[in-house]
Amino acid sequence: MPITTARFTRTIWLALGLAASLGAHAQGGLADAQTARVDNRQDRQETRIEQGVASGELTRRETAGLVHQQRHINQLERRTEADGHVTGREALRVEAAQDRASQRIFRAKHDRQERPRAR
Repeated sequence: MPITTARFTRTIWLALGLAASLGAHAQGGLADAQTARVDNRQDRQETRIEQGVASGELTRRETAGLVHQQRHINQLERRTEADGHVTGREALRVEAAQDRASQRIFRAKHDRQERPRAR
């Protein structure tokens, strides 16, 4: 059975469509993994802040600053994901913000300042 031009063209378009959909699916998988990783890290950092408050390692001022920083990272993440596509540069920017927040949490918890105890 000879292949006609129309049949050949249709086969090419089907193959290109399949390749494009597989590429989009793979990109979506990477973006989903990045989003999950960022969300998990945010949860862990918020837990570290809560633990610091409970143990008295964080003062009220330190806590307020750390909470503000976490809120900023959440807003950055939402803006990054708003268009439905997270570029590598955007992912690095969110990760760098989380790195800075993690360092700040550590320093605040280990700076020998304590929250005054209620009497």
